[in-house]
Amino acid sequence: MIKEQAMNISYTKRILAICAYIGFSIYGLAGSAARADTPNVAADEELRQRVTAALHQDPYFYDQHVSVSVEKGVVVLRGFVTSDWDLRDALRIAGKAAGDRRVIDDLSIEQGGRR
Repeated sequence: MIKEQAMNISYTKRILAICAYIGFSIYGLAGSAARADTPNVAADEELRQRVTAALHQDPYFYDQHVSVSVEKGVVVLRGFVTSDWDLRDALRIAGKAAGDRRVIDDLSIEQGGRR
């Protein structure tokens, strides 16, 4: 009697495991959970495009020497600007476009640089 009950439990567990596997497969849940330490490439690219567009659309900021990259959700500005004012302007524009994301300044100032 005990042996029969153990076999029924084992059989029931197998059936439940198969049903769970089929359910995950049907709804696309298997393997779709993103780990916290893996970068979200699509979100990073969308953020990069948004910040780049904001810098380009500002009528008072010359963005030709500034590149934008996003690394694990952090915006990084690289290149050079021609004045301290432009540096602050770049950070302000990027910060506004990035929302709650961090913006890292890797810009240099080339005094007397030409646009």
